[in-house]
Amino acid sequence: MIVVSDMMGTLTAGSPFLGLVDWVKHNQSKWQANLIMASIMPSYLLAKNGLIDWQAWGQKLMIESLAYIKNADAEKLKQVSEWVVEQDLWKKRRADVVARLIQHREAGAQVYIASSVVEPFIEPFAKRLGAQVSGTPVEIVNGRICMVGELIASEKKVEQILNRLGVKRVDFAYGDTYMDIPLLEHADHPVAVYPDSKLKKVAMEKGWEIIGDTPQRN
Repeated sequence: MIVVSDMMGTLTAGSPFLGLVDWVKHNQSKWQANLIMASIMPSYLLAKNGLIDWQAWGQKLMIESLAYIKNADAEKLKQVSEWVVEQDLWKKRRADVVARLIQHREAGAQVYIASSVVEPFIEPFAKRLGAQVSGTPVEIVNGRICMVGELIASEKKVEQILNRLGVKRVDFAYGDTYMDIPLLEHADHPVAVYPDSKLKKVAMEKGWEIIGDTPQRN
């Protein structure tokens, strides 16, 4: 059995961006961290009020935030990734959904986290579940962390995970937003997790399983 889950919003209510800024605050510069947070407030308000796309805004922040890590190397990236997961993503995990994935794995399923998040930030989270990773790859060039190719999201995310597995469909898939619909449509048992309004509507129309209520943004 193959189980594939999105990460952000599905397995955790945390934020890789906020986790990284917290690392900057404690390991590089409190002043830099405060400046970063002040600089994103205008776009945050636009996204919160639906004037720009919330998902696209969050993905853009994550990619841009990689530049905050100064003089990066493999060891520093590993340390940052563990901090992001331990101090933010894992603390804010959705325990009910995480438990479902662990149950799948213990029953013998292959469990994968497929996300647009950069792979180093997924890996410590996936390790805690015994899951494997499919995300946006990065490389280190002259002390800077850079994406390799395009952001792996939506249809690209589905294409990547299916190609890696050599299958056309999976048994279970979990997702929380309209951007996960392509993934859910490739599963025999799609599960909408704390879905946004667009996904909840589709899930109800198609009779998909739903876990949790549509979240309210703070």
